Amino acid sequence: MRRRIVMSMLAGVTLLASALLGTGAPAARAADVPAEFGTDWHDPVTAAPPVSVPKGARSCQVTLAEAQFRDFTPYRGTYTPPQGCGDRWSKVVLRLDGKVKGRQYDRLGYLHVGGVEVLRTSTPEPSPDGIEWHVEKDVTRYSDTFRSTQDVEMLIGNVVDDTYTGVIDVKVTLTFYAGRPEASVPDKVLTLADDGTTLTTPRNSERIVAEVYATGSGGGCEEFWYLTVADPASYSCKADKGPYREVQIRVDGRLAGIAAPFPNVWTGGWSNPFLWYVVPGPRAFDVKPIEYDLTPFAGILDDGRPHRVEVSVAGVPAGQAGWSAPVNVLVWQDAHRTQVTGGLTGATASEPVNSSVYTPGSGEYRVDTDAGHRLTVSGYVDTSHGRVTTTVSRTLANTSVHRWNDGETTDALDATWTDDQSVTVRAGGATRTTRTHRTYTMDGATTIGTDDRLRTELTLGDRAAVRRSGGDWSRLDDTYSGDATYTLNVPRDQRHAVGTSSERYRLYGPDGCYDRSLATEQGVRRWIAFAAERSPLSRGACDASHGAFFTRL
Repeated sequence: MRRRIVMSMLAGVTLLASALLGTGAPAARAADVPAEFGTDWHDPVTAAPPVSVPKGARSCQVTLAEAQFRDFTPYRGTYTPPQGCGDRWSKVVLRLDGKVKGRQYDRLGYLHVGGVEVLRTSTPEPSPDGIEWHVEKDVTRYSDTFRSTQDVEMLIGNVVDDTYTGVIDVKVTLTFYAGRPEASVPDKVLTLADDGTTLTTPRNSERIVAEVYATGSGGGCEEFWYLTVADPASYSCKADKGPYREVQIRVDGRLAGIAAPFPNVWTGGWSNPFLWYVVPGPRAFDVKPIEYDLTPFAGILDDGRPHRVEVSVAGVPAGQAGWSAPVNVLVWQDAHRTQVTGGLTGATASEPVNSSVYTPGSGEYRVDTDAGHRLTVSGYVDTSHGRVTTTVSRTLANTSVHRWNDGETTDALDATWTDDQSVTVRAGGATRTTRTHRTYTMDGATTIGTDDRLRTELTLGDRAAVRRSGGDWSRLDDTYSGDATYTLNVPRDQRHAVGTSSERYRLYGPDGCYDRSLATEQGVRRWIAFAAERSPLSRGACDASHGAFFTRL
C-alpha cells in the first residue's frame, strides 16, 4: 500500500494565491484515513525542499554504494569520477534511496568517500508490508574529494534475527552538473590522520573550516542527553553535570570553537515510533554538521607541521560512551602564494555557566537548567591580496525545565538552545560581518495511564537567521508536531495506536520564499500544501505572507 501523493508545480502555483491570502486550503486529502494504525502506512516524507539544480546543465550520474545491511559489516567499494562532465561542477547532489520491511529499530549510518564523511543519516522504522524513502543532499563542497578515485565505505549498523526482520536495502548515487558553482567551494577537503587527532594543512591556506557530524546515539542515555539529571535527583538517566552538552574543538590544546549540538530525535525516539512513521523529526535523515571557522588559527596551521585537532563533548560523564564526532576540514588556498604566514591575536572565553537546580516534591520532581558559554578568537593571515583579519565570536545558551513523577509515568521537557555566531573579516580597508542566530526547541511529554496507554505529545523546532553585511539575509523555520498513543505490553495487533503529525518548513532568502506543510493521521498523509517552492516570488509578496514570522526570528 505505498500510496504517494505527488503534486506538480502547477498544483503548487494554484495553492500559492490561497496560501498568501491565509486560507491555506489543503492540496490533497486522503479519503480512507483509518480509525487507527494498521499494518502498513505511507512512505516517509519531509517538508524540506529538494536540492535546486541548474536548469539545462549537462549531468552525469555515478553509483556510490548499493548494499543490504543485515549486521555491522560495512559496505566497501571504489568511487571513480564521472566521464563527460569535466572536473568542475556547478552542483553535486547525493541521493540515497532506501527500502525496508518487516520489523526493525531505527538505525544510524554514515557514508565516507576517501575518508571524508559526506552523509550521516538515520533510518525510518518499517511497516510489515514495507516502506521506501529517499534523502537528497547538496555535496558540492566536497568536489575536491570527487575529482579522483577514492575508497568508499558505508555502514548502517543493523541486527536481523527472528524478531527484527528488517533488512535495510539502499542505493546511493551522485549526480554531477557541469558548470561553475554558485558559491565558492573549498580547494581541499581534508580528514584527520589515522590517529584521529592530527591535521596538516597546505602552507597557503587562507580560510579553514572544520565540520563535525556530532550525534549522541547508541541506545544509552546519551541518545537522550537533554533529559539527563545530576544527583541527588532520582531519575533513570544520570549525568554528573546535568543535561547541558557543548561540542568543543581544540587546536594544539587551545579552545578554538564551541557549539550547541542539535537535539536529534531518531524515528524510535520518545518511546513512541508512531510519531515518526511518516514524518521524521528535523534532520533525522540528513544530519547536518556543526561548522567551526578556524581561520583565526590559519597562521599557526600553515607552518607545514602536523597539529592536534581534537573534538570533545563537554557534559558527558567521564568514561561514558555514546557520542560520535567525525571531522572534515575544508580549506581555501591562496592561488598566488605557496605559503601564507600569520598569527593568532586573541582568544577569550567566559567561564562556562551550568546550573541545574533540583526541586523535589511529593511524588513529582523538577530540574531547571540554565547554562551557557562564550568564546571569541581572532587571527590574521598575510596573503597575496594583503592582510586579512578574522574574528569569530560564539555565544551559547540552554534553558530547560524537566518534570517527572514517581515511576516516570509522566516525563516532560521544555527546552531551548541558542547558538549565536558572528564572523568579521577585515581586508583592504573593508569589513564584512556574517551573523548567524540558531535556535533549537523541544517541548513535549510522555505519559502512561493506568490502562497502559502511552501517549507522547512533542513539538520540535529548528530555526536559523543569517544576516550579512550589505543586506543579504535568510530565515529558516522547520517545525514538527506530533501526538500519538498506543497500548503497551500487548501484541502489535492489540496496540490500537492512533496518532497525528505535521511539519511546516519555511525558508526565505534572496531567491524568494518556500513554505511547505505536511499532515498525517494514523500513518496516512492527509494533505500537502505549498505556498511557494523556490519560486521567483517578489520580495513584497514574501513579506506580505511571512512578515510576522520573519520578524519573530
